[in-house]
Amino acid sequence: MAEKSGPEKFAPRDRRPPEKQNDVDQAAANAVEGEIREFVRRDASFLHRQRSEVDAANDPAAENLNALIRRVAGDSMEEIDRVIRELESVREMLRNEGERVSREIAGYASLSHAATTAMKVITDSIKQWKDAADKSGQRSVS
Repeated sequence: MAEKSGPEKFAPRDRRPPEKQNDVDQAAANAVEGEIREFVRRDASFLHRQRSEVDAANDPAAENLNALIRRVAGDSMEEIDRVIRELESVREMLRNEGERVSREIAGYASLSHAATTAMKVITDSIKQWKDAADKSGQRSVS
């Protein structure tokens, strides 16, 4: 056995770290570890088989449920697509109506401005006629 160096050299035997396991202890540890691994494999494969059997037994019901979900989801998706198309057409109609109303308002503003201008011209003309009539009436009285 190789002589240890450092503090282990002076420690009592029962406090020293274990030296190399002998071959018998190593073989026993390997055997126990192998048995544990085999037990875990068997248990896992048993559970996997049980799950497969349950899945196989429930497969028609699960498939029916999956088909129902696909059908309901498909109908819902078609309805959502239809609503989206309707909303897009309403948006386009509102956009067109908004543009039409804007044109109508612009036309009304232009007409209102023209009417106001015409009223000013008429008012000024009447005022000139009235002033002209007043001046001619004052001349004839004097």
